[in-house]
Amino acid sequence: MPSVVLLNQLGKQVGELSLSENVFNVEEHQQAVFDTIVAERAAMRQGTQKAKTRSEVSGGGRKPWRQKGTGRARQGSIRSPQWRGGGVVFAPTPRSHAIKVNKKVVRLAMRCALSEKVRENSFIALNELSLENFKTKNLVEVLLNVKASGKVLLITKEPNDNVELAGRNVPYLLVETASHVSVYQMMNASCVIMTQDAVAYYEEVLK
Repeated sequence: MPSVVLLNQLGKQVGELSLSENVFNVEEHQQAVFDTIVAERAAMRQGTQKAKTRSEVSGGGRKPWRQKGTGRARQGSIRSPQWRGGGVVFAPTPRSHAIKVNKKVVRLAMRCALSEKVRENSFIALNELSLENFKTKNLVEVLLNVKASGKVLLITKEPNDNVELAGRNVPYLLVETASHVSVYQMMNASCVIMTQDAVAYYEEVLK
C-alpha cells in the first residue's frame, strides 16, 4: 500500500498518510488518459464560430451580366464564393464539439493520473488548509513551506473562499475542489497538493 508524508501548512511532518492501492497505485493506461483528455479539451470549445454561406450573404439577386457575348466568364451572382464580399465555401456553423467517453474510462483515467503523481513524487498531502484572510502572500507562504514548484494544482474537498481568492493572483497556481478537477488539469500540473479530506473523497468515489 503506497503512503506519503502528511504535512501541515508550515511544511512540517505531522504523520504518514496511507493511500488506497486501488486509487493511487494502479497500472498506467495511456489510452484511457488520452481519450479522456481529448474529450475534456473538446468540451472547452464554445463551438460558436459562424460564417455566412452564399445563401446567407445579402445582395446578388440579379445576374451581373448576360450569359454570352461579353468575353468574360459567366457569372450568376456577385455573392458567389469567388467574388469579394461573397459567401464562404463550407462555412463553419455553431455546433457542439463534445466527445462521449464512458464514465468507467474517465474514472480509470483519474486513477491513472493520481497514481502517476504519486509515483513521480509530485504529490503533497496536507492535513488541512485554512487561511485567516484572502491575502495572496499567506497562500504563497504555504506553497513555499511545502516546497511546491512548477505548475501547482491545489485541491480541497469543499470550496474555500479565502483560498480561492488568495490563489487568483498566483500565475502558476490553480485552486480546485476535488469534485471539479479534470484529468487534463491533473496531468498538466507539475505538483499536486491535496488536503487529507480530499484524498478521502477520491478513495471513496474512485474505489
